[in-house]
Amino acid sequence: MKINTALILCAGLGKRLNPLTLTKPKPLLELENMTILERCINLVIKFGVEKIFLNTFHLGDQIFEFIKNKKFPIDIEIIEDGKEILDTGGGILNMIENSKDKNFIIFNPDTLWHKDYIDEINKMQDFYFSNKLNNILLLANKKLSFDKNLKGDFNLKKNLLKKDDTNHFIYIGCQILNRSLFEKYKIYSFSILEIWNELLKKGKLNGYESSNKFYHLTNLETFKKLQDF
Repeated sequence: MKINTALILCAGLGKRLNPLTLTKPKPLLELENMTILERCINLVIKFGVEKIFLNTFHLGDQIFEFIKNKKFPIDIEIIEDGKEILDTGGGILNMIENSKDKNFIIFNPDTLWHKDYIDEINKMQDFYFSNKLNNILLLANKKLSFDKNLKGDFNLKKNLLKKDDTNHFIYIGCQILNRSLFEKYKIYSFSILEIWNELLKKGKLNGYESSNKFYHLTNLETFKKLQDF
């Protein structure tokens, strides 16, 4: 089995990258003469989905023009959050309401995605379907993070996630979710953490470990370091 639809979260305000993000949305920041959104879309195309949804809010007209002018070789549909930003959970739900698919792969574009992730994401997808899961998150040991100030989100043991005092693993911005997880939710502003925390309490939040070095646009300081890297 294979996932046909990808979602890319592009609505955030990017406050930790002010003043750059006062006039340009975070996904359109460039490293090595390429926007981080283009890096993400290129990875999604290589992964092999048929459709991409992007959500927008902050300076969304710039993202619309970027997609229009780039003419990527894949069907990309932009879904606006609306009058208020919907956060990660509401933004995801607002996008999946525009699709009939059951399973979605979801990306944060502020990870520096590259082709070495493809094999890991394919294996994560295989694990998801072969174990009949409804969720799985891609993680890296915090030792692999370029930004050494990032704290761990979870611990990972036998592909199950837990939280404790150590939390050695960081969520790196790629997950697969089944739409059934959103059945009790309506479209409003809520974080995907609400769904994750419910799954954690039940011992049913799943993870898959990446061995790639993790580069993430955490804040202005990290962005400047990456420019000089």
